[in-house]
This record gives sequence, C-alpha cells and structure tokens, in this order.
Amino acid sequence: MNLLLLGMTLSVVGKGLLALGIIWVHITMATERTIDAKVIKSFRTETIITIIGFTMIVIGYLIEVQALGGFAGMADCSGAACAAMLGAS
Repeated sequence: MNLLLLGMTLSVVGKGLLALGIIWVHITMATERTIDAKVIKSFRTETIITIIGFTMIVIGYLIEVQALGGFAGMADCSGAACAAMLGAS
C-alpha cells in the first residue's frame, strides 16, 4: 500500500472520529438536558474517541511526511526539486 494513501486515510478517519465524538456528546446533552451519569459516561466515551482520533491524525501526518521523503528531504528542497518530489510520490 502507498504510504501517502495510508497517511491520508488515517488522517481523515482521525478527523472523523473527533467530529463524531463531539457530535455524540452534544446529542446526549441535548436529549438529557441535565448533567447526570449518562452524560458523564458520554464525556468519558468522547475523551477516548478524541484521543484515538488525535493519535490517528498524528500518525497519519508522520506517514505522509515519510512518504514524501522525510523531514530532511522536505526541508532541503526548493522550487522545482519540491515539485519533482511531490510528483514522484
């Protein structure tokens, strides 16, 4: 599998998990209208989903950088060299 595709996929799934966690808690709060045990449990679930999502975003970013030649390759290139590196990936 292409590293760039894997990195981008992990980033998208991570961002989706972040959005899902936030929406989930807001829906729970809107239906409950009070802060009770059910809402506190949804906060805990949101925290876990958020940590997983953020981790996937970071891992996806690192994989994307690796697929594009690593930090050193990206920091040293300029102009046409960067364009050629992106085209090669």
